[in-house]
Amino acid sequence: MKNIILLYGLILLLFSCNESVDYPSLQNNIEKIIKSEKGKFAVAFKNLEDGQVILINEMEEFHAASTMKTPVMIEAFKKSFENKISLDDTILVKNEFISIVDGSLFKLSSFDDSDKKTYERIGGHLSLRELIYEMITISSNFATNLVIDYIGHEDINMTMRDLGAKDINVLRGVEDIKAYNKGLNNTTTALDLLKIYENLALGRVINTKLSQKMVDILKDQKYDDIIPKYLPKEIEIAHKDGWVSGTRHDSGIVFINDEKKYVLVLLSKNLEDEIKGADILAKVSLEIYNSLI
Repeated sequence: MKNIILLYGLILLLFSCNESVDYPSLQNNIEKIIKSEKGKFAVAFKNLEDGQVILINEMEEFHAASTMKTPVMIEAFKKSFENKISLDDTILVKNEFISIVDGSLFKLSSFDDSDKKTYERIGGHLSLRELIYEMITISSNFATNLVIDYIGHEDINMTMRDLGAKDINVLRGVEDIKAYNKGLNNTTTALDLLKIYENLALGRVINTKLSQKMVDILKDQKYDDIIPKYLPKEIEIAHKDGWVSGTRHDSGIVFINDEKKYVLVLLSKNLEDEIKGADILAKVSLEIYNSLI
């Protein structure tokens, strides 16, 4: 009987060893992948099951591109929770926004936006809830500016600081060319986005219920060419990508199953080939996923 117990214990030990992740080897593999393409890359990964992290250039500053839309969503939900606004408030759809540089007006072009339908609603009304959904799922720049115009950008950074994101900086909406020319851009680090998504994954943004509602919106993301690209189609991923010239990003939560999930942030800049750069990040995503299953 004693021998049987010892044998059973040995089997369990061997099984647990096979299940463990070789994180140093994983990091080495990731570094090899990102070194194969010209550009600057950052990776921030956290396994929410065992708390292990991999951080590469995690404090490097990047143009936030559309990854800033997740903080905007969080701020809108927070103000709604505080009864300062309602997600069901209706907003006049107008293509007229104020530059943070000098207060002059500017417009967005549908040709430079992934969203065409909202432009067809100019002069009408859409709910804040609808605009948030379009801002996240199809990365609508028009919807983003309408949301920021309604809720204000002033409190977004403080809300992010409360979540432990110390360096992310959301200054403005999208396509404020005067601000862009003066270097007044929304910026982030991989570490800050990691902290934001970790809080969402653990139900710590406002409360568990609202965190889950935001995660559900992020799961409806329509652009799947980085983190989800090479993963099995049945894997749920709550994420937000980002793109500006020479830059491709993706950031979010990967749900392997009900018990296993991890946060992954992939940032890049100075890319000579954006398609190849995005594919490099997709290969990093696959490398991490394969190491955990």
